[in-house]
Amino acid sequence: MNPLTKPLLFALLVFANAFAANAQQITVRPTVAQKWADPAEQFGRFFADVQLKAVFPDSKTFADCTPKASVQTIVTAYEVARTQPGFDLKAFVLQYFTLPVTPASGYVSKTGQLAQEHINELWPVLTRPAEKEGQPIGSRIPLPKAYVVPGGRFSEIYYWDSYFTMLGLQKSGKTDLIQNMADNFAYLVDTFGFIPNGSRTYYLGRSQPPFFSFIINLLSETNGRRTLVKYLPQLQKEYDFWMDGKANLTAQNPAFRRVVRLSDGTILNRYYDDRTTPRPESYKEDALLAQKVAKTQAETEQLYRNLRAGAESGWDYSSRWFRDGKTLATIHTTDFVPVDLNCLLTNLERTLSEGYRLKGDTKRSDQYLALSRQRRDAVQKYCWDGPRNFFFDYDFVAKKSSAVYSLAGVVPLFMRMSTAQQAVGVARTLERQFLKPGGLITTVNTTGEQWDAPNGWAPLQWMAIRGLRNYRQPKLADLIKTRWVNENLRVYKATGKMVEKYDVVNTAAAKGGEYPNQDGFGWTNGVLLRLLSEK
Repeated sequence: MNPLTKPLLFALLVFANAFAANAQQITVRPTVAQKWADPAEQFGRFFADVQLKAVFPDSKTFADCTPKASVQTIVTAYEVARTQPGFDLKAFVLQYFTLPVTPASGYVSKTGQLAQEHINELWPVLTRPAEKEGQPIGSRIPLPKAYVVPGGRFSEIYYWDSYFTMLGLQKSGKTDLIQNMADNFAYLVDTFGFIPNGSRTYYLGRSQPPFFSFIINLLSETNGRRTLVKYLPQLQKEYDFWMDGKANLTAQNPAFRRVVRLSDGTILNRYYDDRTTPRPESYKEDALLAQKVAKTQAETEQLYRNLRAGAESGWDYSSRWFRDGKTLATIHTTDFVPVDLNCLLTNLERTLSEGYRLKGDTKRSDQYLALSRQRRDAVQKYCWDGPRNFFFDYDFVAKKSSAVYSLAGVVPLFMRMSTAQQAVGVARTLERQFLKPGGLITTVNTTGEQWDAPNGWAPLQWMAIRGLRNYRQPKLADLIKTRWVNENLRVYKATGKMVEKYDVVNTAAAKGGEYPNQDGFGWTNGVLLRLLSEK
């Protein structure tokens, strides 16, 4: 990170003091108990000082530290110590906190090991044991059963990552871990009313792409279709979370939280976050951006909400969300009806329909089947662009399709929500604009953000490959698979690692975004193992 200039640092510290003064006034959803307050709320000015003075290069490090004493003890000690001559902030932090340990710390892959062998050996390395509530784990939310983490700086469970990780766990025969992780997500739904971005208190304002229905369907491949009935209460709660406020939408008030009413009365969804403060895990980055581009308190809060909503999308960050298609400063995530989100929610509606049918509740089964068909038709109406032969996000504020070509446009094929003719158009667009030597680029824009060109990501390759196969486009699907697998294997042979993302254009180390490329890595392992196992 570049050092902060003194004037800018001073301005940010003034902002931090104001934030700390209001920390206790932050609105927390009623379902979230106060014991789950995030570290920025707990430590106020002290937290802001540590982050804005860049005590650690990565803002997530301090957000993940474990306190060695009570919050009050630390805050009181800090208020006394910080005024003393020669005060050393980092030394104070190290005195009162235990630093986080990365999941694969100390692990070295074996020379000459096949990629499949490496991945199977990594599962125990990336597996975390069950945790009891009350353990001194800082911001991490304890989970009742063992689970797999992505790797690198990500030492907690992550929502949409987990589904793609499970694809590999299934091939490794680790159905017990799939069961455990499904149960952990059910626990999170029961505890908080939704599945957070990840198992950290600072993620409790947002979720992530809703893959719980996919996880339960995957589990049912082993445990039988009655599995849907077992998890029906949690599937319903997740749906209720995403649809909260639907009944209150009007033409005059067309959006509330994650629901949007379009001009014809259609209800679709958007990404959102319930908080309007800097993300604790990216505190410095958010505050710096706000200092540069926001002129009023309202603009500052809106910027933070859009940054957080972008994080809920999993695409943090991408030109998908930028008004100018180029710069993070123009982010307006909450103005979009995202094509991928609404396809994933269609799967949730379909799963609810089948779950209620299996339970014997035909009325509710029919209700959710009808809702899934309505959403499918709405995605067709608002997200398909015939002249451009592709699916796009829809800007419901500007009342027009996004200009950005992104791999979110393959999710209708993945979900079998496309027509055969549309699928042919999508395939041609993928081959012409997205296909590169190492696989598919994420968008056709190069911005320096990690969810843009030249980077490629495992979950998007998987959904593209499966989507194309759904519509009898095996040649292109196999070409994408071959290029992606070869790039994964090339990097593994050169470094002994599986990484979070890949530069599929230059077949070099991927970069971009707020942090370096991470190794481990859950969803890369899962998708690659699944693809390698195909005959």
